[in-house]
Amino acid sequence: MIKLGVNSVLFKHFSFAEAAKQIALCGYDGVEIAAIQGMCEHLDLSRWKEQKNELLEIVQENGLSLLSTEVASLDEQRLLPAFEAAAEMKIPIVNVGPGGKMNVEEDLAASIDKLASMSEKAASFGVKLCVKAHVGNAIHNTPTTLRAMEAIPSPAFGIDMDPSHIHRAGEQAEEALPAVLNRVKHIHIRDCLGKEQGPGPIELQACGRGDIDLYGYCKAMVDGGYDGPVVLEVIGASPEHSLAQVSIVAAESYGYLNAILKNLGAR
Repeated sequence: MIKLGVNSVLFKHFSFAEAAKQIALCGYDGVEIAAIQGMCEHLDLSRWKEQKNELLEIVQENGLSLLSTEVASLDEQRLLPAFEAAAEMKIPIVNVGPGGKMNVEEDLAASIDKLASMSEKAASFGVKLCVKAHVGNAIHNTPTTLRAMEAIPSPAFGIDMDPSHIHRAGEQAEEALPAVLNRVKHIHIRDCLGKEQGPGPIELQACGRGDIDLYGYCKAMVDGGYDGPVVLEVIGASPEHSLAQVSIVAAESYGYLNAILKNLGAR
């Protein structure tokens, strides 16, 4: 059965304890704990050993699982402590972006080389490193994702398939997914209205509010046998957004995704 979770970056202006409580109340199975420097560091990689027991107690008290962590950066100085923390806290997946610039061959090659190297290091800790196609970055669509898949055979390397980035790259996410699904180990999900560079305001990232065929995407996911985590990742919450507002985005998305996946027999 597919597990649903929320990236805690949606609750960036609140404590991890507040985030976990709301995520659990919405009905989710787990949480992706954000370790994104400069954006949201519910998991602070410079002092994760101090945080470890408290964070584990919070997820246990709320009946949640730690599904993944997002570091975003390919910086080895951040990824190595992330791998160690993940291994200690039994977080199976570390998510990153590819970096580099779109349509620059040298950047694509450098990104793939770095991902290959860091995947081997992830393997030594018993965790998996996942990358997603990201609009504007070196790996930005299905063809560049396939390049990375072909070049990196490590079983510790996987794809984090985010339909909103594929959508904004000009593809139909539900049609693109089968080509990469055999290496997909994690799914970030949100909706998107239009195909602008950014994902839009948080309210329009709620699943069901935008133009992405998320039913078709989930059907392709289930038909292809995917059974990993599906994690809502909504970015752009501001200090003006109340706890109620960000929780509504999470709750609305849970209802939408849970209904689809139950209909498809995946929950």
